[in-house]
Amino acid sequence: MIAPHGGTLVQRVAQGVFRDALREEAQGLPVVALAPRAAADTVLIASGAYSPLDGFMGSDAYRRVVDEMHLPDGLPWTLPITLPVEEEMARRLAPGAKVALRAPGLLAVLEVKDRFRRDLEEEARHVFGTKDSRHPGVARLQAEPPWALGGSVWVVDRSPTLFPENTLDPGQTRELFARAGWNTVTAFQTRNPIHRAHEYLQKCALEITDGLLLHPLVGETAEEDLPADLRMRCYEILLKTYYPPDRVLLAAFPAAMRYAGPREAVFHALVRKNYGCTHIIIGRDHAGAGNFYGPFDARRIFARFDPTLLGITPLFFDDAFFCRRCGGMATTKTCPHDGADRVTLSGTRLRELLRLGEAPPSEIIRPEVAAVLRQGLAGGRFPLRGWRQPEDLS
Repeated sequence: MIAPHGGTLVQRVAQGVFRDALREEAQGLPVVALAPRAAADTVLIASGAYSPLDGFMGSDAYRRVVDEMHLPDGLPWTLPITLPVEEEMARRLAPGAKVALRAPGLLAVLEVKDRFRRDLEEEARHVFGTKDSRHPGVARLQAEPPWALGGSVWVVDRSPTLFPENTLDPGQTRELFARAGWNTVTAFQTRNPIHRAHEYLQKCALEITDGLLLHPLVGETAEEDLPADLRMRCYEILLKTYYPPDRVLLAAFPAAMRYAGPREAVFHALVRKNYGCTHIIIGRDHAGAGNFYGPFDARRIFARFDPTLLGITPLFFDDAFFCRRCGGMATTKTCPHDGADRVTLSGTRLRELLRLGEAPPSEIIRPEVAAVLRQGLAGGRFPLRGWRQPEDLS
């Protein structure tokens, strides 16, 4: 199986007597209240999803990643993983001190190794490619205090999840892939419902790899994005009806969206490598926001890295569409017909139709998925009937 990024899968979830001791120690420690993104990062660090990181970045790693997109040891890494704190907190915590990290249901302990001040303007310019506050990632960054704590973490208590059946850490997905005999696995990152073009690309990937990890992001997203529980219901319906059950694994990815475009595309690839994936589909304007990135910027950035250090293969596809004359899904690489025969629909127009209660064309989105979305967007409620993992994947 593909090695984790850096060679070792980090495990920072305390167990047994050590966990009990940390929980007791935490009662007397200064407390940092975690925002949703930092809470998600804490869990992802501890589970190994962010390997080789074992904690929040110190100043050296932070500056190398922001400026050069590599960690100090030369490994590719494109997004800073930092713990913002108020200046007063940062100044009173010397290296070697410990703090309790708390969020609803979550308790972790951080051993401080560094405290530093970030240059938020430079971070925005490098990471997001803009300092424009209309960019959601820049706006969030500008609202944070510039000071940060770096250091290793141990998770003591982990927040309950909305999707317990689909919450799988990297060690668990790797075990399931091995049990199923999958040597090659394609990851698909999404924060949206899956339409026919997505389905087509995923099934193209299934023609060349053993399995598919459908890995929707269920952490903090922008207000205009559909809620995670509605999206998960759509994935369950789609997988049950249109996919081979022994070749697809649905797992929730608890990270928050950064909307960092090209840099986040590489980040998503490296994280899925830790989950055991050998390939990842990189879509048009992957992790983009508005018009801040070109449609193919997220593809071009991969050429800036040594493929042997990345260790995961990006799959690039042209935009897919339904061609009436071909009678099926296609791309410009396979379809000779012009735009008059092609059925496409923007995400904005799709959301507009759904909110009006109108059925989108079946060439664009499966009717079963459209029905779930129409009901949800009209204020309907439905239980999450879990997508049961196939027997040889459970």
